[in-house]
Amino acid sequence: MVELTHPKTFPYETVPSTGQVAYFSMEIAIQPSMPTYSGGLGVLAGDTLRSAADMGLPLVAFTLLHRKGYFQQHLSPAGMQSEEVQPWNPADFCTEEMARATVAVEGRTVTVRAWRYDLEGRFGHVVPIFLLDTDLEGNSGWDRGLTDHLYGGDTNYRLEQEIVLGMGGVRMANALGLQVNVYHMNEGHAALLTLALLESQMGGGPPGAVTDADVEAVQRKCVFTTHTPVPAGHDRFSTEQAIRILGGDRTARLEKQGCFRDGLLNMTLLALRFSRYANAVSMQHGKVSRLMFPDATIHTITNGVHAPTWISEPMQQLLDERIPEWRRDHLYLRSAIEIPESPMLAAHARAKEELLAEVGSRTGLVLNPKVLTLGFARRAATYKRANLLLTDAERLKAIAAKAGGLQILYAGKAHPQDEPGKGLIRQVVEEAAKLSENELRIVYLENYDWDLGARLTAGVDVWVNTPRRPYEASGTSGMKAAMNGVPSLSILDGWWIEGCIEGVTGWAIEDGENDTDEANSLYDKLETEVIPLYRDDQEKWARLMRTTLAFNGSYFNTNRMVKQYTRNAYYPQRLAEMAKVQEEAYAD
Repeated sequence: MVELTHPKTFPYETVPSTGQVAYFSMEIAIQPSMPTYSGGLGVLAGDTLRSAADMGLPLVAFTLLHRKGYFQQHLSPAGMQSEEVQPWNPADFCTEEMARATVAVEGRTVTVRAWRYDLEGRFGHVVPIFLLDTDLEGNSGWDRGLTDHLYGGDTNYRLEQEIVLGMGGVRMANALGLQVNVYHMNEGHAALLTLALLESQMGGGPPGAVTDADVEAVQRKCVFTTHTPVPAGHDRFSTEQAIRILGGDRTARLEKQGCFRDGLLNMTLLALRFSRYANAVSMQHGKVSRLMFPDATIHTITNGVHAPTWISEPMQQLLDERIPEWRRDHLYLRSAIEIPESPMLAAHARAKEELLAEVGSRTGLVLNPKVLTLGFARRAATYKRANLLLTDAERLKAIAAKAGGLQILYAGKAHPQDEPGKGLIRQVVEEAAKLSENELRIVYLENYDWDLGARLTAGVDVWVNTPRRPYEASGTSGMKAAMNGVPSLSILDGWWIEGCIEGVTGWAIEDGENDTDEANSLYDKLETEVIPLYRDDQEKWARLMRTTLAFNGSYFNTNRMVKQYTRNAYYPQRLAEMAKVQEEAYAD
């Protein structure tokens, strides 16, 4: 192992010597034992902060505490989902700050405190994460529960939580004495931080007219990332809710600033209105977002994942032996193209054995490590079409027989209020029970979380993703698989449009007129491309694994992503200044 020293400055020297970036996200996956996340958005936030810590970026983060977590999923033999709360004690992981802030909710004054978690990077740099909490004496019973549940309750609860996150977070940053010069809203849940900044700019309260100078002062401080490719996914609240919960003056102000659409307060419009930079999370998502919000300038910074978090231990050991520079600079993962076939196969075999051992401990099933194993683990939303792979039962069984066996591992939670999503899980479990036999084994694993996700993306042979276009903003699970040399077989949507090199990093499921067409394309690729290669030529399969890791692992990582945010969103003026200095130097 090569020992590296901590860089004294952030790469490219684009960061000012004073001031911090404050990163706001409704959910952050901080560590596996803290249930402060539900899925992709929270995992992305956590990976972003891990890379910021590794790279020495002066950044702090704000989120809600979620004292009762998201939920623990239980599945009956028939696939019926039930939910159990995940209470945890923040004192076991965090330090309570003495600072307090207040926000107004439905005319009530609600006091907010913060718990600090220090996220330490590879070289010792710390990114503090402040988890906001309203469970304090003096707050009403209702208000004490505002930071209990991630995505719980109704839209009233959601708006009240967003006041705590956005407005409470800005005021807590001030109470803590932080010097913030950039506020980054990770999705529209945090958009109300702009209102807190606006009121501070105007002298601290609702009265008075907003000037262009006031708006520009807030815009200079704010950047925004949108993750949602469909209108229904953007947080929206009725005028009645806004007046009742935020107050009439504030609601009128937001309406005058163009933050309403179709009579609803739209949090994405609010964030766009008060940001100097906004971005989508893949090239395709950028196109979709610009169609939804044609009056806004929306750039693209494609998502990534934190490589050391998601690369399996066997694969990390291999990379440390062959490419020790990868930990310092993930572009060196490009050199995976030179790893010999045998060590690549051996590292994956160890990760696969660990996965199948976990499946056995959870289910009692003994799966075959030699058999081609597909993975599908996603939030159980209907547009993700978990059942597409099961469209033609007879054909799937014939494919399994031709392959000499086929194993499919499913996992994914449905939101407690998403009945169609729960129905999709039941359908997959029912079909799996009918189809599973000696040559075809289908297993739905309950309680999809960080640890299970890491084992799945590292241990399966092929990662499958079947969203209905264009509803996938990015999708990062396939990136985690690629970090382990696992190719994808996926619909060309989200990140996969950028990551798919046919037969080199995986395979594309071709667009069709309907679900049946796309299922047939999936089956065709399995029959003619995936299975023959896996069954007949493991040496060529190993080459596919290393090109997957080399091409996609070296790009779809949060180190690259954070550098892009720093250059383009956080401190673009510093890059421009450096370019001007260089230009003048060359001219001389």
